Amino acid sequence: MFDPTIYENLKVVMEGAVYDLDLSGEINIVERSDLIDLATMSRTYRIGFRETKGNGESKGQALAFLQLHADMEDLAAEILEQDRASFSAGCRLTLFFETIVRDISADCRRINEMLTAAWGDRPVILQSLSFDYPSEKEQCYRNRITIDFGRKIDERQIGDFPRLLEFMRQSLQSLELT
Repeated sequence: MFDPTIYENLKVVMEGAVYDLDLSGEINIVERSDLIDLATMSRTYRIGFRETKGNGESKGQALAFLQLHADMEDLAAEILEQDRASFSAGCRLTLFFETIVRDISADCRRINEMLTAAWGDRPVILQSLSFDYPSEKEQCYRNRITIDFGRKIDERQIGDFPRLLEFMRQSLQSLELT
């Protein structure tokens, strides 16, 4: 028998916390993927959700995603029990939000200010815009917002998941208002 990796432990706790919110009717899970990339020997878990109106029905268009990633170096270091002084195994946690914007300059500035106020200056906040061409509808842009903490996490951060999800839900609610 083997011990679960940091990735597996974090994935189980993260997935459970999100599904608890889904089962209580506070959010709707809209996407879930658990990938093993055999070319790079990495693992990625991703789960996406949107807010509900309280009756289990989805509210608005904004989406939130949590993504956990462990590359080969981290997985191998942990499985082979490499010296922790020379290498710190862990996972990368990245948050994504998707919403629609119409006025690029004003909407993106407002979103950046709102997310910086909510998350502080520590994570890097990046917005990427795209649109469909040709489109018969009024021109609007899909805004994919990435929040990257720029560091690895491990089991010591497991207790942060409920608070992280609450921040994500508050950010999602704010994005619905933009």
